[in-house]
Formats: sequence, structure tokens, C-alpha cells
Amino acid sequence: MKIASILAISCFGFCGIVSYASAENVHQMVTPGDVKWGPAPKMLPAGAQAAVLFGDPTKEGLFALRLKLPAGYAIAPHTHPADEVVTIISGATNLGMGKTADRSATKALPAGSFFALPPETPHFVFFDEETVLQVNTNGPWGLKYINPADDPQKSQ
Repeated sequence: MKIASILAISCFGFCGIVSYASAENVHQMVTPGDVKWGPAPKMLPAGAQAAVLFGDPTKEGLFALRLKLPAGYAIAPHTHPADEVVTIISGATNLGMGKTADRSATKALPAGSFFALPPETPHFVFFDEETVLQVNTNGPWGLKYINPADDPQKSQ
């Protein structure tokens, strides 16, 4: 029941994001100039932008999602229901592990870096500069904050 609620809320967060192609037998190519940015899912703090390059993060199956995060942006400690597979395209990410956001305990990951986390692994991120990252994984994508008060959807 709890997972179903999280996934339902996550699906609403993707309203307005246009997907380039479904993951069903489609040849897909996207150049940087073709990326169409829109508002990020509402499960993320305000200020981020998103572009779905492939698939549908709200459904089962493979997807590719880019996120553009402004300087000073942070995502509080959280988990995901599936593997988190991320490549830093530009900028840098400060990734920390655990249930408490401690900036001094993060690892700086510059452009070109990659990380993968198993499902339900608590982590948090800080961005000191504008950063673009790409999530490639299987949906449905979701995000559960360790502290429910950190969830931007709870404050709306």
C-alpha cells in the first residue's frame, strides 16, 4: 500500500514532461540541441528542470531522464525503489551516503563521473554549480524522503 502511494504520487510529478519515445522497439537519437527542458517532477525541490529522452519514468521499463540543477540546489536524504544509475554530464555533484545530510561527508563527482546505487539506498546530493545529470534505469521512478518533512509535495 505504501509503495503504491509513493508510485502514484511520483506519477503525478511527471505531468508536463514530454517523452521523446517509448521504449518499445524504437530507434532513438537525441542531440544536445534537441533536448526540451521542462519543469522537473514535483517530487524534487523547486528550481530543477527535466527532459525525458527515452521511455516513460512513470511506467515499468527502461527510461533516460536528464535533470538540470541550479547552483546551490540540494536534495535531502532519500531513497529510490529501483536501482539509481547516474552519469554527470556537466557541472559537478556532491554525493553523500546515509540518512543525514552532512555536506562534509560528500564525495565530489565532476562531469564525466558515474554512480550506481542499489534500491532503497539512503543518499543525498548538493550542487555548488549548475549541473546536468542523466538517470538511466527502469521505471517506475520514485523518490522517498527519509524525513517526510523534506518532501516538497507535502508543503504544497
